[in-house]
Amino acid sequence: MNTERHIATAFDRDLEAVQAMTLKMGGLVETAILNAALALESRDEELAEQVRAGDTAIDALENLINTEAARLIALRSPTAGDLRTVLTVMKIAAALERCGDYSKNMAKRTALLARMPPIGSAPGALRRMAKAVQLQLKDALDAYIRRDAELAAEVRLRDLDVDQMYNGLFRELLTHMMEDPRNISACMHLHFIAKNIERMGDHATSIAEQVIYLVTGSAPAEARPKSDPTRAAGGEA
Repeated sequence: MNTERHIATAFDRDLEAVQAMTLKMGGLVETAILNAALALESRDEELAEQVRAGDTAIDALENLINTEAARLIALRSPTAGDLRTVLTVMKIAAALERCGDYSKNMAKRTALLARMPPIGSAPGALRRMAKAVQLQLKDALDAYIRRDAELAAEVRLRDLDVDQMYNGLFRELLTHMMEDPRNISACMHLHFIAKNIERMGDHATSIAEQVIYLVTGSAPAEARPKSDPTRAAGGEA
């Protein structure tokens, strides 16, 4: 009995360490999202470069989380519920890594856009959209730590708001391109950035769905709400 308690305590300690790394990774990604959007709006190429350079730390954390999670499975032989928790952490880390990549992609386009005429209110709209996604991601991670399926379900529904923001910006960019063909290049870059942010919202939603599955033992029954008639028009950039 004492041996079983010792094993359980060791597993909990190791899991807490992996979860702490995941939260650290989440904080870095949230900062990258906000800084990438701020760099775009303020045309701050130095800040954009910081976002690009910071992606290395995000990637390193994902690798470390995967390594430690695999070690945890191999050494501790977790039960079904504990195994599901470890696998959830790995899926969350993968989603965060993708969000870090999208933030880096946003930053890469900042230098190009800084040399082009500004396009209306698009940079400000992108910053507001990025803030909405950052909060969505923060709440999804909070839901994981608190095992709060209700909060996770709310985060999942908020993806519709991000989609609607994207659709509105997409229409604005189309208008600018039709009014003046010289705007096409800048608008295309802005559209790819908007699509990157929208995809980050999808990943935050996926984390929320993982939390719902972790807490309840089943995936959400209803289909994820979407409002993106332009989905086929945008790539991952």
